[in-house]
Amino acid sequence: MRGGLYLLLSIPALIAIGLYWKAAPLLANHSFAELILSAKWFPMKGEFGFMPFIYSSAYVTVLSFFLSAPLCLFAAVYLTQFGKKRLLNVMLPVIDILAGIPSVVYGVWGVLVIVPAVSDYVAPFFGTSSSGYSLLAGGVVLAVMCIPYMLNMLIEVFHTIPVGMKEASLSLGATHWEMVKHVIFKKGFPGIISAFGLGIAKAFGETIAVLMVVGNTLDISVSPFSPGYPLPALIANNYGEMMSIPDYDSALMFAALLLFVIILVINLFFRYFIHKTEQS
Repeated sequence: MRGGLYLLLSIPALIAIGLYWKAAPLLANHSFAELILSAKWFPMKGEFGFMPFIYSSAYVTVLSFFLSAPLCLFAAVYLTQFGKKRLLNVMLPVIDILAGIPSVVYGVWGVLVIVPAVSDYVAPFFGTSSSGYSLLAGGVVLAVMCIPYMLNMLIEVFHTIPVGMKEASLSLGATHWEMVKHVIFKKGFPGIISAFGLGIAKAFGETIAVLMVVGNTLDISVSPFSPGYPLPALIANNYGEMMSIPDYDSALMFAALLLFVIILVINLFFRYFIHKTEQS
């Protein structure tokens, strides 16, 4: 049993070592700061700037979080505290089905529905034009993909809060909503943060659905209607091709290493935040 535990713990370290070993040739010729701060991506000239890819990944992830997190939080509150139990029993299998849908199906849905909606309705509403293949389309698709994971976890968190605490709050004269604010949210705060952290980590590493709708164009723009090129899309679109270019394979492995480190940092940050919250 202990050996299995050590093997499980060693897997992230082995992944990191393998990715670093493959990315070492690129790091030998370029400084780390140059790689992550430069916006110049000209592989034929040996210039590998990852800033546009990092920016697009962060933009799409943050956008999807702000679209999905409030919806999941209040939906979980309604299902567990206000809605009838029959509604919750219907929603749980629906959430499981949404979580099990392959990402490529979400990508096709994004191409058929979200991209035309952004192009024909959303962008003109804001007085601009867009092909529809944009950071906004990627954020919407990612938000829909993250909803079942965050919602399911939030429902479980709210179910773990003792009924006695809720009844005590209500018996003291608190309204149902005041009980939710002062008991449900406060007691479940570490679990809420954990659910949000899981959603952010999943969104940052998602690949197929995003690359199908985001445009895959090198650009650094504050407009959500502009196309982008996230790190996972870079790896998926190019691995196995153009390997005759020096350092290109190492550049893609460096992109994978960046993804691994960023997601690791996100998870560690949320674990530390949860730990400090539970201590306070």
